[in-house]
Amino acid sequence: MFSEERGFDSIRWGMVGGGRGSQIGYIHRASAQRDGTFKLLAGAFDINFERGKEFGMNLGVAEDRLYPTYKEMFEAESKRPDGIQAVSIATPNATHYEIAKAALEAGFHVVCEKPLCFTSEQAEELKNLTEQKNKVFGVTYGYTGAQMVHQARKMIENGDLGEIRVINMQFAHGFHSEEVELNDPGTKWRVSPEVAGPTYVLGDVGTHALFLAEVMVPNLHISKLLCHRQSFVKSRAPLEDNAVVLLEYDNGAVGTLWASAVNAGSMHQHKIRVIGSKASIEWLDEHPNQLKYEVQGEPARVLDRGMGYLYDDETVNCDRLGGGHAEGLFEAWANLYRRFGIAMNAYITDNKDNILIYPNVYNGVEGVKFIEKCVESADNGSTWVNY
Repeated sequence: MFSEERGFDSIRWGMVGGGRGSQIGYIHRASAQRDGTFKLLAGAFDINFERGKEFGMNLGVAEDRLYPTYKEMFEAESKRPDGIQAVSIATPNATHYEIAKAALEAGFHVVCEKPLCFTSEQAEELKNLTEQKNKVFGVTYGYTGAQMVHQARKMIENGDLGEIRVINMQFAHGFHSEEVELNDPGTKWRVSPEVAGPTYVLGDVGTHALFLAEVMVPNLHISKLLCHRQSFVKSRAPLEDNAVVLLEYDNGAVGTLWASAVNAGSMHQHKIRVIGSKASIEWLDEHPNQLKYEVQGEPARVLDRGMGYLYDDETVNCDRLGGGHAEGLFEAWANLYRRFGIAMNAYITDNKDNILIYPNVYNGVEGVKFIEKCVESADNGSTWVNY
């Protein structure tokens, strides 16, 4: 059962981006501060300083710690004895690399939206800088904060499924089945290559699906892939709004990944099914408290969050509510931010014995590599490429 006892002081925290109108800023703030793990003390919330300052003061941030730019914030906060220790980056994709690099160089721990950047070279640079500066770098693959994802990991690790043969992943919503970006700035930048990067749905939702598999089956590695992508809303080309990826793994297992924004009528359809030689499991983010468990020759069963029959593991049993009460995305993100905070405190105190699993810079590098390989495959006639 989850405990409110942190065992350390709140991490002094700032934000870049995530201001008024941000699609993701609120969930960062609500989740980071849910257990008091982080305390918001500074921000550069908006490219319009007056608007950002007014917004930050509404949040209760002191006026003198609201900044016109992230550079000014990093410079000022790094000089304060009570300055921030960590920063979250909730800005469009094109800015992630430069802001994350500046944050690390200023001596801050980092939590960044995905993708980290546009190229593997940039991603490797951020990874190396994270190691050099001895900092925590978290990536907000928020769905993996759900407890039943980690129950699946423990079941696979324990051999409950047998040898893993097939992994089917998808994140296929329908909210952009028409050209909604004409009237929606939050979608417009996501389909603009200069801001979003070389992909739309592969980077925006496909990497979420991919990381679920990385968490559940961490010892399985992609050996090669084939990607076929489309721009059904023609104005989005060259960025895709639908893509299918075939995967081969180093143990002989195979996988599929479907990423889409044009699955008309679908809410999310973000799910993963892992198939072994003895049994299969399936998790759907719209029903995050349940995990389907199907053993060959036995009745199918549904495992529920918060129950005593689950594996005894902190990532499985971090409940704020008892079993039967629905937990959702805010709880998953809060679990993630709690793990970020535990890791940051471990680095601050130089006591790294109790760090929990969290999506880190290495996982972020993998996401960038995956996007690059998918683009390479698709742009060369949907051919197999070595990973």
